[in-house]
Amino acid sequence: MNIVFVLRKGVSVNMRGATLLNMMRITSRTELRSFPLCRNVSNNPHQHGSQNGTQTSPETKDQLLENEPTEEEQRRPKKKPSECSVLLFPGQGSQFVGMGRGLLKYGNVKDMFAVAQKILGYDLLSLCLDGPEEELMKTVHCQPAVFVTSLAAVERLNHENPAAIENCVAAAGFSVGEFAALVFSGAMDFAEALYAVKVRAEAMQKASELIPSGMLSVMGRPQAKYKHACLQAREHCLSLGIKEPVCSVANYLFPDGRVIAGHKEALDFLQQNSRKLHFLRVRPLLVSGAFHTALMESATEPLRDVLRQVEVRRPEINVYSNVDAKRYMHEGHVRRQLTKQLVSPVKWEQTLHEVFERTQGQSFPHTYEMGPGKQLGATLQKCNMKAYKSYTHVDVTTHDD
Repeated sequence: MNIVFVLRKGVSVNMRGATLLNMMRITSRTELRSFPLCRNVSNNPHQHGSQNGTQTSPETKDQLLENEPTEEEQRRPKKKPSECSVLLFPGQGSQFVGMGRGLLKYGNVKDMFAVAQKILGYDLLSLCLDGPEEELMKTVHCQPAVFVTSLAAVERLNHENPAAIENCVAAAGFSVGEFAALVFSGAMDFAEALYAVKVRAEAMQKASELIPSGMLSVMGRPQAKYKHACLQAREHCLSLGIKEPVCSVANYLFPDGRVIAGHKEALDFLQQNSRKLHFLRVRPLLVSGAFHTALMESATEPLRDVLRQVEVRRPEINVYSNVDAKRYMHEGHVRRQLTKQLVSPVKWEQTLHEVFERTQGQSFPHTYEMGPGKQLGATLQKCNMKAYKSYTHVDVTTHDD
């Protein structure tokens, strides 16, 4: 099988292979580097063994690379923070019908959606533009939709403000948005990452169907004890005869802002006792299951398997993991954390503190939210008002004619 996808005018990429994953693998790294949505990939000798040709064990390589700067980092001149940019990529829940409509005239966007249709087996662009909404909201559809639309927004930013792409020093993504951040950083290829997102979304959907569960957005008073509230909810489930109940913080959003996920009965308990638990506001989220909790355990193996097959490189800019808010150091680290992320809380508040930490008086970089919705901007505003003053949302529905 030989399929040619045109990534931009005058540049085409051959994709060969018997399996879908091999069919998508981009064989020409030179051509990949010219794809605007990706950062340039440097020739880091540590990515494919040592310079003398000997093979290093994964464990030894991980230790060698843990804190070692890349060649690109060593020779990259330092810029003032005000001259730099940070890109944030949203996750599931930000999708809406009509997203992407304002991006179709930019760069490779139509080609990106064409590639997506080949990989996913359905017309993702039509689903994003016209719905139906109930189909777009499904986990299996909305994760690929948010991923592709967010990277399509990079094309718009590259067209309108190429310096923001060139001077980007860090990226982070919320849940599935982390895949988009890694593609932008040069750590993963667009097509392969999208296939991994497809597998991830299908596995998460399947895990969600095993047990009635969900997620609850909670804003609490300063005296609220979220972990203790989850413990009480689990004890309530035990009293109902539910074995090994799950209820835990799934997302750390901002001070006193959390998402709690778990068994449906546990979430019902939290809603019914919200005043006693010092919760100011409790709102169920329109998702199919308890993401980022132990109830997603069955989804980890399919994702782990596909991540073993795709090529992963060390990011060319700082990309921060949802699991611990620390930056990725090497390819093995990326594979481990992306799998662990499914059953671990998203530490978004901690990530924002890590990204924007600086000495007093030092200026902040320009921050761009890439993709549908402005939720990440809202969390930044609550976590760091000074950084938020340099925030811009790259709109995905309108464009300037």
